[in-house]
Amino acid sequence: MNIEIRKKEFTYRGKTLEELKKLDVREFAKFLRARERRTALRQFQEIENFVKRAKDKNSKNKKIRTHSRPIIVVPEMVGLKIQIHKGNQFVPVEITEEMLGHRLGEFAPTRSRVAHTKAGVGATKGTKHKSKK
Repeated sequence: MNIEIRKKEFTYRGKTLEELKKLDVREFAKFLRARERRTALRQFQEIENFVKRAKDKNSKNKKIRTHSRPIIVVPEMVGLKIQIHKGNQFVPVEITEEMLGHRLGEFAPTRSRVAHTKAGVGATKGTKHKSKK
């Protein structure tokens, strides 16, 4: 038996990644949802400058660090390793095809997960009157 297993090719709104990479930011914006489209059309120059700067630094093997969390991920960014600021540190993120149309800030959460443990002394009525030695 000659069974050939092919990996499913990635498409975004019916277009392959190679087709999307040929488009500029404003043409790619037509494939985005309404809010992201509006942002991409308003910030297209900022996004293009970021991509250009990132590709220059990537060719020199320098770290790409950014504080610009609202930038929309466009096809030219796929494959880049970017460090996104989350308030007190930079989170390393590799851009993949599935991230297209999302914002950079979505991949560097600013709030940590709360782990609730048992109540401390004085937190409940039963422990109010215990000595706090």
